[in-house]
Amino acid sequence: MSSSMDFTLSKYKSLLQSFIGAGYAILTYEQYCKRSSLPDKFVILRHDIDRLPSQALRVAELEHKLSVHSTYYFRIVKQSNNPDIIRSIADKGMEIGYHYEDLSLCHGDWQKAEKHFAESLDYFRGFYPVCTVCMHGVPASHIDNKTLWQHTDYHRFGIIGEPYLNTDFNDVFYLTDTGRCWDGYKVSVRDKVPQQQAMWVKNSWVYHTTDDLVNALRNGTFPAHVLLTTHPQRWHNRVGYWLYEWLCQHIVNAVKYVLVNFLRKQSASY
Repeated sequence: MSSSMDFTLSKYKSLLQSFIGAGYAILTYEQYCKRSSLPDKFVILRHDIDRLPSQALRVAELEHKLSVHSTYYFRIVKQSNNPDIIRSIADKGMEIGYHYEDLSLCHGDWQKAEKHFAESLDYFRGFYPVCTVCMHGVPASHIDNKTLWQHTDYHRFGIIGEPYLNTDFNDVFYLTDTGRCWDGYKVSVRDKVPQQQAMWVKNSWVYHTTDDLVNALRNGTFPAHVLLTTHPQRWHNRVGYWLYEWLCQHIVNAVKYVLVNFLRKQSASY
């Protein structure tokens, strides 16, 4: 594949090497939560495995070769949940977490959702001593899965952190490949934080391509504290898979853009 094509495994490798070369400590989310003090420069690497767990394994193999440790959040549904792959990724020293969507799966019944969460968490703890979890946003659902914690406390399950709830986003800049770009705030329904857009404007931290991230790391203008989220199903070296993902994401982005604007208008009408 051409070196100019974005969202390839080769491009992701270049990004990791740029973080290492720029002196960034690469942390799992568990490490971020547990450390009493943090390095001057760090990136928390988080991977949301929405589907195609085989691609998550390829990302983990790449990271393992570079001695990088990151966090992999798996959904309980079959599109994400592959026991052999989860075990293999854990064996490479990666953190495994639960990418929960219990409230939407249980159609808003928080009592059923709490039970479903506990059972799913026990399942993933068969692979790794899970202590962090992360909400899975379901754009087609009106339910925000984080609202489960308005009814119960995740600490009672031995959970120490949830990225959307326990990250100091006044200090840590959030970047995600949602929308198959790094500035997809306008097409993201739930994978965003309130401080994100304000920090873009204040610091001119606006990046569209992975090369933009790499160049900022090389010239020393990249933010010092970052939470970076990827969805491994987006990162392919095989042309057919890359083109399929490119086409699907363009369609999804158009639908999300309409949905986000509809929700904004609905909110403004109340």
